[in-house]
Amino acid sequence: MSVDPYREIVLDKDGDGPAGQAAELVALARRGVTDLVVFAHGWNNSPSGATRLCSDFFAPFPELLAPGVEAGYAGVVWPSMTFTDEPVPDFRALVTTFPERERTIVRLTELLALAPPEESAFTEFGALLRELAGVDTEGAAAAGPAAAGSVSAGSVPDFLVADAVETCALFAGALEEAAPGAVLDGGAGRLWKGGREALRQAAYYVMKRRAGQVGERGLGPLLAEVARAAPGLRVHLVGHSMGARLVAYALRGLPGALRPVRSMTLLQGAFSHYAFAARLPHDPGRSGALRDMQLRVRGPVVACHSEHDAALGVLYPLASRAARDSASLTGPLGRLAARDPRWGAIGWDGVQGVPGSARRTLAAALRDGVPASGCVSVDAAEAVRSHGDVRRPELARVVVSAARIGRR
Repeated sequence: MSVDPYREIVLDKDGDGPAGQAAELVALARRGVTDLVVFAHGWNNSPSGATRLCSDFFAPFPELLAPGVEAGYAGVVWPSMTFTDEPVPDFRALVTTFPERERTIVRLTELLALAPPEESAFTEFGALLRELAGVDTEGAAAAGPAAAGSVSAGSVPDFLVADAVETCALFAGALEEAAPGAVLDGGAGRLWKGGREALRQAAYYVMKRRAGQVGERGLGPLLAEVARAAPGLRVHLVGHSMGARLVAYALRGLPGALRPVRSMTLLQGAFSHYAFAARLPHDPGRSGALRDMQLRVRGPVVACHSEHDAALGVLYPLASRAARDSASLTGPLGRLAARDPRWGAIGWDGVQGVPGSARRTLAAALRDGVPASGCVSVDAAEAVRSHGDVRRPELARVVVSAARIGRR
């Protein structure tokens, strides 16, 4: 680990973790730590990979801190998986992320490799996707032994409960629209190319649900416990990709009276750019899932975004659109996905729908700092060239600026 003191916050898919983790963070405050920087990874499949990312990300911090700042560091390690522009998640990554579904994953990958033309094979494939995602045939989440309640049918993506042949055809068409020439096969081969995308989207749906749950039920309550025992400790949340979703949802897990979070920086966040909006521009009767949660942060909520992020520019809108209305996948998705504001990611174009939000270039943010409060979008495209490009000293400087712990 590149920094010290460093602690690991380990949370499982339900947000549970080993006893004593809050006490370890409280002990840091009692040793003189004034500011705790908490980083949640987004796309590492193993604990060792998450630790390496934390080490790389935190490495620039000691040289950036102002005199008198005693920083501590924590990495949130949770069972996630890669969301990239690959055609399908790696088999080993799927098994690592869903060990309880290994047999299901084996059969899914067999079907994708064999590409059988029979309609019964597609029916089996659809059933296996629902099993992977924990969704029953009625469209409700299957209540597993660790489940706390269930998910309503209306919150389950349409493609998971639609006819499997139709779903595969829709995804194949969407891929062709997104990247002409990407689907060259005809007949059953074309449909199974769409099936590969359906598998990735099913895995993405589970990760999306999991990240929010781990944040709200795991990290949020843990931070509340720390705040009660060490009220003077300033917490700065940082998250990448799905980890950005995790730290944002942790705000929902904090009691309203507790406000230990002094800043939050979202790096290529894989959740809606309307998440904090009180009203959706295209549907004023609805609000974002994290409406007004930014008010639980004492300082700024900074969203770093980049137009070079293909995963968020095309694949995230595809996932969001499929989740809401799979039939709409037949529309002009690919080339226009990033331009359709309904489906945008906060890591693609920053915070949207929140009046008074500030916008900065990366150069301006590094030169002048970021505002002391409110939502701030920082265009980091000059440094961030892909979804995983977060091992950047420039981003560390943005975090330090948001936290108000850097050298002047």
